[in-house]
Amino acid sequence: MMRRELELFFNALRYFTRLPVPAWVGWSTDIMNACARWFPAVGLLVGAVAAAVLWVTGQWLPAALAVVLSTAATLRLTGGFHEDGWADVCDGFGGGWTRDQILTIMKDSRIGAYGAMGLVIMLAAKMVALSSMPLASAMLALLVAHPVSRLCATVLIFTMRYARDEDPDGVSRAKPLAVRLSGGGMVWAALCGLAPLALLAPWQIVAVIALAVLATVAAARHFQRRIGGYTGDCLGATQQLAEVAVYIALCMRPG
Repeated sequence: MMRRELELFFNALRYFTRLPVPAWVGWSTDIMNACARWFPAVGLLVGAVAAAVLWVTGQWLPAALAVVLSTAATLRLTGGFHEDGWADVCDGFGGGWTRDQILTIMKDSRIGAYGAMGLVIMLAAKMVALSSMPLASAMLALLVAHPVSRLCATVLIFTMRYARDEDPDGVSRAKPLAVRLSGGGMVWAALCGLAPLALLAPWQIVAVIALAVLATVAAARHFQRRIGGYTGDCLGATQQLAEVAVYIALCMRPG
């Protein structure tokens, strides 16, 4: 049982980061179907790396530059996986009028004007929000935002239909991840994603949950209305929106 769960975790780690995994870790569609429960746990690791880089660089450099280097470290660690999804969604939903147009544009590996603008705004929002916080608060924000935002993306897998299930010929286009989680898997994902909230003050917990839920629901409703479900790019976009929502929540002051 323990070996199975480790295999699922390492597959999630391999899929969402550039980190190496042990040679004994196998791969199959079934494994990828089951490893979605570990996505928020991968976020815990990414957030810890980002916070560590921020702490080290923040001892010697101005806060804004330390935040830039911390952000660069997460991009290197993840390969910009979710940021790429956000850019594709900006291009697809910005330039497409019909469902088929949107899906076709999102499949294009080239970045367009909407994607470039969206990516610049997203990265700027992250870095400005983190730079506005004291160093310790920014580290805490990273530890919270990465798992919480990945939980928000996981919720879409649990609750929505995969938009590319079938092409006009009826051939399945579903990626290995595009399955609904079991109830138990969703509970475990929630535990991993919400655990860092214990580090926050009560009012901060309320603010984080409220804005993360708002961002997730707004994204999900938009995806459902325009394309009838979600794609992998939509998951990345949801993660990015929820991550920024958490930073905004932690920039707020009571009263």
